[in-house]
Amino acid sequence: MSFANLARPGREQPLRMLLVNAGDAESLTWSGLAQPLRLAQRMLGAAFVLDVRTPAAVAVERTEDWHVALLVADEQQRPPPPALLQAVLDRCRGAACWGGVGAAVLWLAGAGHAAGIRIALPWALYADTEEITERTIMTPHLFEIDGRYLTCCGGAASIDFALTLIEHLFGSAIGAAVKEALCIDRVRGADERQRVALQARFGALQPKLSEAVTLMEANIEEPLSTDDIANLVGLSRRQLERLFKQYLGSLPSRYYLELRLQRARQLLLETNHSIVQVGLMCGFSSGSHFSTAFGALFGNTPREERQRKLAAA
Repeated sequence: MSFANLARPGREQPLRMLLVNAGDAESLTWSGLAQPLRLAQRMLGAAFVLDVRTPAAVAVERTEDWHVALLVADEQQRPPPPALLQAVLDRCRGAACWGGVGAAVLWLAGAGHAAGIRIALPWALYADTEEITERTIMTPHLFEIDGRYLTCCGGAASIDFALTLIEHLFGSAIGAAVKEALCIDRVRGADERQRVALQARFGALQPKLSEAVTLMEANIEEPLSTDDIANLVGLSRRQLERLFKQYLGSLPSRYYLELRLQRARQLLLETNHSIVQVGLMCGFSSGSHFSTAFGALFGNTPREERQRKLAAA
């Protein structure tokens, strides 16, 4: 079952979610995930069962079944003993949808449970990925929802991840109520990137790639051409395209366009600039081009995105 199939109307049985805390109960990763979910549980009553357990308790439990199971740990946390970790992972993967948050993403990938799956690994752990299979697709995003697999880089992104899960599973009304209780205006989406992830992952091994992305991020309002970027980093256009395709799965022009559109979306939600101003600030001289490109990436127009902000307010 994919995560998309869990949110079905008229659910007769309560949705059961398991959180396994393998880290510090006071950490931002844990509190950012658990607090929104606990608020949702209070609002939903018997419709949502949230089980919070330790790794040791989960390893010996044999009677419970969960719709969603997440193993959670800070990025500094050392993994449990191998036998205990394997037992916990075996129990978690028995859920309809499962995954990890923070350092637990590295643990489940290292145990061979992420082959061919997009995972959001904390950027600080990129240096510890020797044991991860080459088929694992590490992305620089805040979190990933890939079929039945759920991963989040942890830290402050845990809040965005939890709120996204809540809105998807229980609807926008519950999602809005939890955001209001937490005084949160905007939830960052899965397509937003960890700010240091690319530099951490490619800075030493692929400095030209990192330099090219930095140039793109610094030139949103007046975009550079692919040839300009290639010349500035000392590569041919073909070499630059090969790097982007190999490590980011995209052509430079497409990656650059998505950066500009993500910035536009942020401005639409967080500022009062007009839609025309936002388009110009993100390098779009044509309003129709801006609207078409925005709709192709996000599924709605800039005007609809701005209306969503006004409706939430």
